[in-house]
Amino acid sequence: MSGEGSAVLGAALAGVAAGLVNALAGGGSLISFPALTAFGLPPLVANLTNTVALTPGHLGATWAQRRDLGQQGPRCLWLVPVALAGGVVGAKLLLVSDERLFLALVPWLILLGSGLVALQTPLRRWLSALSLPSGAAGLPPLACALVALAAVYGGYFGAGLSVILLGVLAITLQDSLTRLSGLKQLLALAANGGAALVFLASGRVAWPAAVALALGAVAGGLLGGRLASRVNGEVLRWLVAAAGGGMGLWFLLR
Repeated sequence: MSGEGSAVLGAALAGVAAGLVNALAGGGSLISFPALTAFGLPPLVANLTNTVALTPGHLGATWAQRRDLGQQGPRCLWLVPVALAGGVVGAKLLLVSDERLFLALVPWLILLGSGLVALQTPLRRWLSALSLPSGAAGLPPLACALVALAAVYGGYFGAGLSVILLGVLAITLQDSLTRLSGLKQLLALAANGGAALVFLASGRVAWPAAVALALGAVAGGLLGGRLASRVNGEVLRWLVAAAGGGMGLWFLLR
């Protein structure tokens, strides 16, 4: 098999792993992004290719939680454009970034994402204690500002974005964690979708790897849905966090 064929096959396998992990525990980007760099893509190109390939998965997750968005129309009208704009800004910042600056930030971004995955369960418990059982009519300006900042991060890198968004919403809005989780999925889709549009227009997407990664992620997501009742999600989450932490340290030392 040629080098390019091996890279495409590797991207497909990485996509299966990322889709499976996203379905069971979250944090699939911590697997797919380093895998793309290992197959020879420059880190910046690997990052934007990873975002484009995994964005359809956010659409599926949003559709699965669409019922939790009921009666949240006013929030969506404000926050979805904010998240979309933030994702676009983050993506543009990535494209104009010096490659050396991005390389210097990559280890810390991976370690941040790994830490968020590791703390996901206790963070959810803490946020659940903060959240109130009924919805609030108003939308604090702080919510818009923090969602915008989170979306900029998501457009620039993205690992751990869902955890950040859920934390922002739970702290700034009074509602159940279930409904906020549905809103979080929609905002993650908006942020990643905005970033993906910028990356598509840039002409820098590695298409063979992107298509292979996307198809693999769909297959992995379907497999994860079937295995959800059989696999210990907590064990998998800690394995992903540990692997991501190790990759972050490897990037840092390299």
